[in-house]
Amino acid sequence: MTSRNARILLLLAAFLAGLAACFAVVWIVASRPPVPGVPQTAAIGGPFKLTNQDGRTVTDQDLRGKPFLVFFGFTHCPDVCPTTLFEVSEVMRNLGDQADRVGALFITVDPERDTPAKLKEYLSSFDRHLTGLTGDPAALAAVAKGYRVYFKKVPLDDGSYTMDHTAIVYLMGKDGRFVAPFNVKRPTEVSAAELRRRI
Repeated sequence: MTSRNARILLLLAAFLAGLAACFAVVWIVASRPPVPGVPQTAAIGGPFKLTNQDGRTVTDQDLRGKPFLVFFGFTHCPDVCPTTLFEVSEVMRNLGDQADRVGALFITVDPERDTPAKLKEYLSSFDRHLTGLTGDPAALAAVAKGYRVYFKKVPLDDGSYTMDHTAIVYLMGKDGRFVAPFNVKRPTEVSAAELRRRI
């Protein structure tokens, strides 16, 4: 064997040994169990305790066992909120009798104006399965933070105010964990079919 061939074989052996070592490290890391207390992915959602439009307390535990939609907004919203709630209502109506097995939450980012009575009046224009939730500012801020929702009070020239806020519909699974953003802009029957698969 020439010295050139010997060098090639040595380099090849070193390369293969390095490759085997890399695979070994990946296998060891991948096979490790999760470390308790260390989140593996960014969590969205979480526990809450708020008040619905009928003045009753609602917690995240009340929704366990059914998929549910969550949308943050406010009753004085001029366009995005009523449009989104109408689209969610159409999905719920498309579900028919199965709508009772799905939750749909409208959580206010404007507790100053959105009392239970105001939410009840506002939601009377939408599907009966929609639950409006309000609470004290600290509780709502905590829920919004859990869902990674941005909101901010914006003064208007007439002395009143509006709210800037995240306008995502969240799909949560039966275990209360975040599944994905829920697209209400597609055909209603497609959105309803996705919820049926998760019941």
